[in-house]
Amino acid sequence: MKRRVRSQNLAGAQAWLLHRPHPTVQALQRQLAAIGLMVEQCWPDLPAAALGADFIFFDADQGDDAQFPWAPGAAPMPMIALIGSEAPGRIEWALNAGADAQLLKPVGDGGAFSALLTARATFDLRQALSAQIADLQQRLDQRQTVVRAVTMLMGLGRTEDEAYAQLRQMAMAWRISFEAAALRIVEAGRGPAAGKVGP
Repeated sequence: MKRRVRSQNLAGAQAWLLHRPHPTVQALQRQLAAIGLMVEQCWPDLPAAALGADFIFFDADQGDDAQFPWAPGAAPMPMIALIGSEAPGRIEWALNAGADAQLLKPVGDGGAFSALLTARATFDLRQALSAQIADLQQRLDQRQTVVRAVTMLMGLGRTEDEAYAQLRQMAMAWRISFEAAALRIVEAGRGPAAGKVGP
């Protein structure tokens, strides 16, 4: 899936820096302020107010899962890892925590803008893929429900084609979708008698 990342005006966006007081935090705050972001710093935990943030920067070197008020990898906003140690275990933890981008420490005079854009694009793509997977799962579940309903209708002497035709007639009579009619039949736990159930 090809994605084009467009330059964005980030002025007014809010970022939280989950990092102990440190020169890295000061350097990053200067960069983010120059870009136009509103910045808050906290340690060791994110406060409830951070749930409304547009971006979270977090310390990948000393961070842990308990600092976040959500499950690992389920952040409701883009996350940017501040990485000083390239130990494989810490990088793996940062990725599992949901890092959409990274910024190497010590933070200098650049890098924040590209990290913000990368994090936003990665987060948006991940959200779109999650929605697509959920939609496919729902469609798969609906197909399984249709198969169960048709099987129930066939259990009372109908052929497969007749069972599908009856299910289609029920859906039209009830003015609901084919899948919703199948669900109604399965939930009612009946065969052809389900056709007598009102809408």
